[in-house]
Amino acid sequence: MNRQVAGVRGVAALLPAECAPWAAVEERLRALMEVYGFREIRLPIIERTELYARAVGEATDIVEKEMYTFLDRNGDSLSLRPEGTAGCVRAGIEGGLFHNQTQRLWYQGAMFRHERPQKGRYRQFHQWGVEAYGMSGAAIEAELIALGARILRELGVNARLLVNSLGTPACRERYRDALVDHLKAHRDRLDEDSVRRLDRNPLRVLDSKNPAMREILDAAPAIADHWSTESRAHFADLTGHLRALGVAFEVAPRLVRGLDYYTHTVFEWVADETLAQATIAAGGRYDGLVTELGGAATAAVGFAIGMERLMGLVTRPPQVLGLGVYVMTPAALQGRALALAEALRDRGVRVEVHLAAASAKSQGKRARESGARCLVEAVDEEGVVILAAGATQGDTVSWTDAVARISEILGAEAKIDDE
Repeated sequence: MNRQVAGVRGVAALLPAECAPWAAVEERLRALMEVYGFREIRLPIIERTELYARAVGEATDIVEKEMYTFLDRNGDSLSLRPEGTAGCVRAGIEGGLFHNQTQRLWYQGAMFRHERPQKGRYRQFHQWGVEAYGMSGAAIEAELIALGARILRELGVNARLLVNSLGTPACRERYRDALVDHLKAHRDRLDEDSVRRLDRNPLRVLDSKNPAMREILDAAPAIADHWSTESRAHFADLTGHLRALGVAFEVAPRLVRGLDYYTHTVFEWVADETLAQATIAAGGRYDGLVTELGGAATAAVGFAIGMERLMGLVTRPPQVLGLGVYVMTPAALQGRALALAEALRDRGVRVEVHLAAASAKSQGKRARESGARCLVEAVDEEGVVILAAGATQGDTVSWTDAVARISEILGAEAKIDDE
């Protein structure tokens, strides 16, 4: 027997039973995107490595250690996308989406990072991203946060919303200097990652999950002490909007982003502060990114949802459209069964016809397990037996009358469900 080829560690397939709830959640998310006026953009899976080095930052773990990077046949360095924002901005600049325009965009798909697989972390994972361009006020931030809160609420996900502000670039620079002074005073107690980040990207030290670092980080200066008047007004405007919208939030003084293009608002939803992988969705304002990637100065804000983490927390999944009709048939009547199925599909009914060689008993077992609302057994050239789910007695009707009778049964069930 040939040797089985194993899958890549940290890269899992979604099997059919898993795909159904994913598809239902994704369909609900698409509907909410339309309700809020966001349009889909489909992004490439591969980009030039330079894009992520400039956008995400060479001094980040993503670029230094986690990206899947390779040389193509022309010797160009390409990378599988580790996140979506950089590609969205690049595509928007090339497509002329940002010049004197506002844009509301969403995307979804697989992202790739080479990191140690564990619960909540995968080497291939999925994100749903929502981004708005050309709007600089706090109102669009509040609307995005309201959208995120609605998504979690409708799916029954319990999470706390944390918000903070990085202020203007000048505020951020003052805070960076104060933070570096504090960390250098405790350099001998910093772990290896923190020492590495200290000179190149000190704000990332605040993201440390090392319990031994907690005392040092808790004593670190707060960025709010370095806000300008403009920054305080912007943050007050945001929190005022959130209160008016009835969105509960907590101010998290240590919540930051380590990339220089972030300004003003940052936020994230966490499921449980005791979990290492507690963040479900995170975002913020990144007004400097379009300029960093070669475009004109453009206000930008957005957030991304980790779909694997979201799906693991959903308690009110959207209803999955079940199978309408399951048709059991002997081989001699498969042609007629297929014609019946096509006529029902013309009416929008989901139909499965048993086409594998199997006994009537085996087909009956599979039909009951399918969860179909109506079971049909092809008897002979004259007709079929139709049995509504849960019924003990079926109706025998001609092939000619079968479509109308099945539609009548399904219609009656739909009316009962609506009531």
